Amino acid sequence: MHTDAELLAKAVAKDEARRAARWQLRFRLGWAALLGLLAAFVFLSLNVEVDFLTRATPFIIEGIWITLAVSSASIVLATLLAALGALGRLSSNAVVNAIASFYVSFFRGTPLILQLLVWYLALPQVGIILDPIFCAIGALGMNYGDFMTEIFRAGIQAVPLGQREAAAALGMSGGTAFRRIIAPQAFRIIVPAIGNDFVAMLKDSALASTVALHEIVWRARNIGQKEFKTLQTFIIAAMIYWTLTIVFTAVQNRIESRLAAGDRNKAVKG
Repeated sequence: MHTDAELLAKAVAKDEARRAARWQLRFRLGWAALLGLLAAFVFLSLNVEVDFLTRATPFIIEGIWITLAVSSASIVLATLLAALGALGRLSSNAVVNAIASFYVSFFRGTPLILQLLVWYLALPQVGIILDPIFCAIGALGMNYGDFMTEIFRAGIQAVPLGQREAAAALGMSGGTAFRRIIAPQAFRIIVPAIGNDFVAMLKDSALASTVALHEIVWRARNIGQKEFKTLQTFIIAAMIYWTLTIVFTAVQNRIESRLAAGDRNKAVKG
């Protein structure tokens, strides 16, 4: 009887594996068909010139490094601001809480493009002149920092209150309990959101083209307008952003899987 049950379980597992393999095959064929249709549309309807593509594509691709640099520096700034903002929002000090709330309300309530233009066009009127790359980092970092503030606050509050009480019972100070118990657990909750915001920031960094930063969109528009092939260059830029999004989403998923595996291992050991 035991052998029959094992054989049945193996048969069921094989059947599920075959179904999963067939689903994956259909899924990939669907993607391949859609990509083929998109490529056919582009090459047939836009009269694409291979010579132009070989000149334009490397020029546009050079903007990737600026896009990555701006996005990386901006997410670091946003993370720092979010951590401070979250602590401020949770503070019992009325003044500190008011400052953090004002920051969140103001930057959430105004458009990112307006904030970027203030950095680039308005600050010089009061004698503060910054390079476009610093304008982009400042605007993106402060804008995303306000959204991430609420994510950080929610992550901290998601740690059970009982753990804080247990830490206090063991004689830990509030700061020690936060560093050793609350922050590590909140970090695991917050990491996926930081990854999502970084992917979104990669795309929003395209707004920096309005302040003459030579990133992907600026380069696509520049060479496209010179040769009256803007649609083609914008399609190249779109493919670059799409590729970056796929790559960094895969990295984020890998990180989340590792964190989840670590949690499962701890649960088993516990």
